[in-house]
Amino acid sequence: MTTTPTRTGRTDAPTRREQILKEAARLFAERGFHGVGVDEIGAAVGISGPGLYRHFPGKDAMLAELLVGISERLLDGGRLRVAESDGDPRAVLGSLIDGHIDFALDDRPLITLHDRELDRLKDEDRKRVRQLQRQYVELWVAVVRDLYPTAGEYEVRAAVHAVFGLLNSTPHLGAPLGRGEMETLLRGLAHGAFGALGGGQGAA
Repeated sequence: MTTTPTRTGRTDAPTRREQILKEAARLFAERGFHGVGVDEIGAAVGISGPGLYRHFPGKDAMLAELLVGISERLLDGGRLRVAESDGDPRAVLGSLIDGHIDFALDDRPLITLHDRELDRLKDEDRKRVRQLQRQYVELWVAVVRDLYPTAGEYEVRAAVHAVFGLLNSTPHLGAPLGRGEMETLLRGLAHGAFGALGGGQGAA
């Protein structure tokens, strides 16, 4: 039986630094990186703009921590799900899909930020994000190849990227469905996409 990590594993309140990052992500996603000032981010968390400099040297540092941080969280979470499994690739893939759905529904501003603002990062930070993303892809590819051993490597990689694109489309979907309904829909679509590798077999 596969055990699934909780979404956060935390019961404590977010730190002030985490509050700042959350509001910065929301504002950057809504109005663009250059459309938001430090004072506005400070006001959103109830402190003066200059007070933010006790936590971050500037907006660039906030953006870097947001984009590098979510890439680290996805990779660490994926590795944990694999480690906590009993080795059944079908169950592992289901757990990976559920984890990415949580991200796609709970962290929509970060998806928008990645799409719009990744090129604003310093070279070192951008390379770190890309490195983490490649490792995350390889984690999925290994699991999918175990589940569908007759599928070619190109098809497997294409399927993984296609599913990421599907799940990461949440910022563009609006909110006509409740979270539970959207979660169920995305899960079915993701499993169906991977099931195509096996001629429609293997969908959960």
